[in-house]
Amino acid sequence: MYRIGWFSSGRGPGSRALLTAMQESIKNGDVQAEISFAFCNREPGQSGETDLFLDLVEEFNLPLVCHSSQKFRSARDASSMSAWRTDYDHEVLQRLEHFKVDLCVLAGYMLIVGADLCQHFPMINLHPALPGGPKGTWKEVIWQLIESRAERTGAMMHLVTPELDEGPPLTYCSFSIRGYPFDDHWRKLAKQSLEEIRAKDGEDMELFRLIRQHGLSREIPLIVSTVRACSTGKVMVRDGEIIDSYGHHIMGYDLSAEIDTIVEVNS
Repeated sequence: MYRIGWFSSGRGPGSRALLTAMQESIKNGDVQAEISFAFCNREPGQSGETDLFLDLVEEFNLPLVCHSSQKFRSARDASSMSAWRTDYDHEVLQRLEHFKVDLCVLAGYMLIVGADLCQHFPMINLHPALPGGPKGTWKEVIWQLIESRAERTGAMMHLVTPELDEGPPLTYCSFSIRGYPFDDHWRKLAKQSLEEIRAKDGEDMELFRLIRQHGLSREIPLIVSTVRACSTGKVMVRDGEIIDSYGHHIMGYDLSAEIDTIVEVNS
């Protein structure tokens, strides 16, 4: 059985939705895998939202490991940022060393993972852009797409490496941000400058919200479909490289058609 490690800070409804979607896909046989453990960098009582996440983990009867990064850092307030994170990751590894996993998924995990942790476990994380696309947070990505008058965007699951957000893409999906219903909003940029619209509307800008909506609808399906593809050997991580079922090195496995079908069914 393909084994998954699940890392989350459990900060809100999105974290619970991700775990629920993954666990339901496993339960109904859509994904032939099991979650070997769920790790959270918060402990019970630190946050009401996180407590709901931890309750969900227990409801699913998954092995749960908690270690508060906030408490750990507070006890080492004289340490540098890099020092406490390195020490923290060492303790995380000690708590997880008896678990055997094929892949770890960062699903709303709000800490930067250090070299020791991501080199011990093969780990993947979501980035809301296509391979080779804009860097930064999802908000920064959308502004870059609008500023460059992009025609397509997407999301990818990439390998976590010591170089932040520089790991090779494992899977991705793409979609057009032209045609209906985008073109009416693009035409507004021909009448007003982006600076004027951004100053007036900010993130309430209709085009900004539309791109986010279409990207967000693909994030959970992409994570679940990625685990499915890995569990069936369609794509694999081997010695830090991404390979397909034929053993060929690839720059990400394209799941666009599969994700489009799921989004259409869910809409």
